[in-house]
Amino acid sequence: MEKNDIKPRKLIFDKEGLQLLAKRLKEIRAEKGISQEELAYRADMTLSQIARIETVKTNPTVSTIFKIVRALEVPLSDLFNFELPPFSNE
Repeated sequence: MEKNDIKPRKLIFDKEGLQLLAKRLKEIRAEKGISQEELAYRADMTLSQIARIETVKTNPTVSTIFKIVRALEVPLSDLFNFELPPFSNE
């Protein structure tokens, strides 16, 4: 493969999926009466990290998701309890 044949890497940012995740995170927090600040404290994260996840400004890592789920004391499946629409190339 020639150097010129290498395609640039594309950043993966599934906005639709992240919006659904953010919505679900907010729902769980509301159900439990936990503020963003309290969640940040419990998860040993910054408030701005939680806010960026909930406003779809960042793509959280799997480790970050694990910390959040543990801090919320819910099963991982609860956070991902939403229907993800099929992928579209449009």
